[in-house]
Amino acid sequence: MKKNNFHDTHQNCIELFERLSEFIDQELDSPSCQEIEKHIKDCKPCKVCLETLRQTVNLCKHLERHQMPEKFSLKLKDAIASLHENHRCADPPDDPLKPR
Repeated sequence: MKKNNFHDTHQNCIELFERLSEFIDQELDSPSCQEIEKHIKDCKPCKVCLETLRQTVNLCKHLERHQMPEKFSLKLKDAIASLHENHRCADPPDDPLKPR
């Protein structure tokens, strides 16, 4: 069984995955959209991924919003600021994907 050249590696799926949000939000140019549409047509896993992302986006758009208690909001902002300050002062962590 001969594979479609576009699907010889998973790299094409990874590249598509990185652009799905822009595709859904219609932020890509026409040739990019056509390329993604062709890939989706021929690749069931990517089609499922796209549909799942679309459903997730739709669900998020219809979530009920709740105001966060001010005390909690202030604690959260302080914790983030503290983490940010500590991170700036520390050495950058090793890249776990980098070969040793």
